[in-house]
Amino acid sequence: MPTEKDLEQAGFFENRIAKRDKHLRKWARKSDTGCYRVYDRDIPEIPLSLDRYGDAAVLYLYERPYEKPEAEESAWLELMAGAAAASLSISRDSIAIKTRRRLGLEDQYERADKGGAGNARERVVRENGLSFIVNLDDYIDTGLFMDHRPARALIRGMSRGKRVLNLFCYTGSFSVYALAGGAAEVVGVDLSNTYLAWAERNIALNHLEPGYRGVRADVLAFLAGEPGRGAFYDLIVLDPPTFSNSKKMEGFLDVSRHWPRLVEACLSALAPGGSILFSSNARSLRLDPSLVPLASIEDISEKSIPEDFRGHPHRTWLISHA
Repeated sequence: MPTEKDLEQAGFFENRIAKRDKHLRKWARKSDTGCYRVYDRDIPEIPLSLDRYGDAAVLYLYERPYEKPEAEESAWLELMAGAAAASLSISRDSIAIKTRRRLGLEDQYERADKGGAGNARERVVRENGLSFIVNLDDYIDTGLFMDHRPARALIRGMSRGKRVLNLFCYTGSFSVYALAGGAAEVVGVDLSNTYLAWAERNIALNHLEPGYRGVRADVLAFLAGEPGRGAFYDLIVLDPPTFSNSKKMEGFLDVSRHWPRLVEACLSALAPGGSILFSSNARSLRLDPSLVPLASIEDISEKSIPEDFRGHPHRTWLISHA
């Protein structure tokens, strides 16, 4: 049975979601966007985030600073999911529940335990007039990082007539925006066949196939070979995972330690006058410009945070040749 405190929190949560969703729906309709963050740990005692995807949603639980018995946590989460469903006027079965935790050195997850009812829910959502496939059940993330919405819009505005390279391209959302912005060519690089195929589906969904090429490769190995082939890019998107120890790559990637090497490799493949958009959500990353003396760096983080996200979910820089 839920406690009086649990019921009180559910009431606060439901009211907060209702107000926030009402506000965001107006903006979403104007921008032809159907997916956005409704709640982002607004109330400290309710460490959740809630992302809306049309008539479905994903509820994330963040690690608490203390242990809570599993049965109690599950019951509390179910209560909060019910409150979210009521606020958004959707069915409880349309809400997937997932847990976010800090990754240790040996941890790297892609697949998630199913938190919602039924089979995997793959659906198409709209963002700034473009369409994307999301999967609400099978992975910790759904296939679309919504906090990068302004950065994607920036790339669309910079891409006309450009050769664009999308590194660690994931499901290709930056590639879709670049092609929609009139890029002459877009190359997406990732080690995962699953994500490369997903990217191609997103591009086909928007009827943007001409001019796109997906490459399965280690990013550093790919960059090392491009100058020798005479391949240089006007615009490079560098949005690496915080940490990766994939068996498909040599060694491991810790972006807080390895970002200078990544940026230098990108500079070697960057055409004169070109730009690198570098973004990371690694809180421990300290971008010291002296570590990349051949680069000119502009911090655009404040301009890259969307209205529906609180705090600083990521930091973003524009980098060019010094």
